[in-house]
Amino acid sequence: MIQVKGYAAQNATTPLAPYSFQRRDPNDHDVVIDIKYCGICHTDIHQVTNGWGGSTYPMVPGHEIAGIVSHVGSKVTRYKVGDKVGVGCFVDSCRKCDPCRRGLEQYCKEGMVTTYNGVERDGKTTTQGGYSNKIVVDENYVLHMPENIPLDHAAPLLCAGVTLYSPLVHWKAGLGKKVGIVGLGGLGHIGVKIAHALGSEVTVLSHSLAKQDDAKKLGADKFFATLDPETFDKLKGYFDLIINTVSSGIDLNAYLDLLTLDGAMILVGMPETEASVGPFLLAGARRTLAGSLIGGIKETQEMLDFCSKHNVACDIEIIPIQKVNDAYKRILKSDVRYRFVIDIKSL
Repeated sequence: MIQVKGYAAQNATTPLAPYSFQRRDPNDHDVVIDIKYCGICHTDIHQVTNGWGGSTYPMVPGHEIAGIVSHVGSKVTRYKVGDKVGVGCFVDSCRKCDPCRRGLEQYCKEGMVTTYNGVERDGKTTTQGGYSNKIVVDENYVLHMPENIPLDHAAPLLCAGVTLYSPLVHWKAGLGKKVGIVGLGGLGHIGVKIAHALGSEVTVLSHSLAKQDDAKKLGADKFFATLDPETFDKLKGYFDLIINTVSSGIDLNAYLDLLTLDGAMILVGMPETEASVGPFLLAGARRTLAGSLIGGIKETQEMLDFCSKHNVACDIEIIPIQKVNDAYKRILKSDVRYRFVIDIKSL
């Protein structure tokens, strides 16, 4: 077994604190990764606080993992010692169902094995995440990181990046398309960059004008404050595609009315409360309301290659792991531009 240091939550109400645990010895197809950086996702907060239910403890969060390969199993063919690699939101799946065979492991019918707060395929071992100094992962669930993007700026792409890339590509954002991004946080800011790189006209919808200058620098063409009731009148029927990134409850009906004929609104932020939708807003213009969950391994690699080609990276604030609890509080106040990344050497 491999001795590992990390930070863990012991229950839903206590702060994260130092925690020592063990990883499995690498199997033939496993890669051992020395973790250098790990992004902080809002999902980490939902999971640590049991906001979605089903959390198990002790829990080491973190699924935006960037590091260097330090050991490879005897049958590993995709990686070698010294490679820059990443691990995203899951580390295994059944590999045999239709979604898995199509490269959509995130929709595995038996359930993907999440990077933390999950159970390995052996049915016994609880997974622990990237707020730690080492991780052991099957090579088929490891990603090649871009050479031209620093690991700290690339780490959040493994969740935030693919969470926005997947619906933008699936719903065909590109030249001639008007895309609205609701929320300019960790997800929204990278969504603006990717949608701009795809050639779309990009509009940010945020509660106030506080981030307007930032949005323009990130690549947004337009910016509207949703606290201004005139915004919803001005933009009625305007967008081909809206990506809603916020993780708090909002009036979905107001945003659905901003879609044109055959427009689609995609939910990627996951509030802890349910929402209601007026069916006439959908039927009246043949609109679509859908959700999207991260991306499969193939698509995540495609996203990393796209970001490398277009020099798209996350805007980050580096913190030592000892500041993780403060970072959680600041995220809840939207006080970060735009993604916290933990420097694991601080362990």
